[in-house]
Amino acid sequence: MIPNKDKSILTPFLQKTLFIAGCYNIIWGAWVIIIPNSLFEWSKIELPIYSMIWQSVGLVVGVYGLGYIVAARDYVRHWPIILVGFLGKLGGPFGIMYHVFFGELSSVFLIVTLFNDLIWWVPFYIMLKQAYHEHGFLK
Repeated sequence: MIPNKDKSILTPFLQKTLFIAGCYNIIWGAWVIIIPNSLFEWSKIELPIYSMIWQSVGLVVGVYGLGYIVAARDYVRHWPIILVGFLGKLGGPFGIMYHVFFGELSSVFLIVTLFNDLIWWVPFYIMLKQAYHEHGFLK
């Protein structure tokens, strides 16, 4: 646990947020693994030829979720997990926006990006900023 002297007033909120992000990722990942074509059917776009690749994405997302739950108790200490997740949440939306812009994906994927990535930008950034101020990233 983070020592009281280093705790921000936001710490309990950020810990709960990271825990929720972890649960969300696990649920979303399981959904993609168990029913891989559902998002494509819902958005009325062509089903992927190799749904096992999409299921692999679900596995990775679920594993991230487990990492977030582990890190939630002391996110300053477990900053590398937050950093890797943050980088993925930064990069993913740009790829989705590119493909939606060029008509290769349905705009439904923008909604997916909102919940999978964009809403987590600010809390992940704040957690990383706290970790940097407390002990720097290279220690």
